[in-house]
Amino acid sequence: QLQVMDSGGGLVQPGGSLKLSCTAPGFNLGRFAIGWFRQVPGKGRVGIAAISYDDREYYRDSVRGRFRIWRESPKNTVFLLLNNLKPEDTGTYICGAADTLQTSMYLLSSEEYHYWGQGTQVTVSS
Repeated sequence: QLQVMDSGGGLVQPGGSLKLSCTAPGFNLGRFAIGWFRQVPGKGRVGIAAISYDDREYYRDSVRGRFRIWRESPKNTVFLLLNNLKPEDTGTYICGAADTLQTSMYLLSSEEYHYWGQGTQVTVSS
């Protein structure tokens, strides 16, 4: 059973940066699409960034140019770099994995994903 593990969250001041990690011990994520979603209390998961099985990148408009997603195959890990963080970026960031050949903005929809991490909290506050 594939188990997704996400980590790297923390408390940062506005303008700061964080690097989130998503991995699945014992599984090769190289063929999987990976998505990062943000959730706040009382709301559903919102797609932030995703990378397709063939490494195409997709971003929500509000984070494009500030966040970057990439895959490091030797480490079997997908990273999400969060730069120039704003208070509205606050939330629980959850990594999802999907065994799909999808290559479109639909990868920012949570419906595409079958496996989920436990989430890592990102708080942006002065």
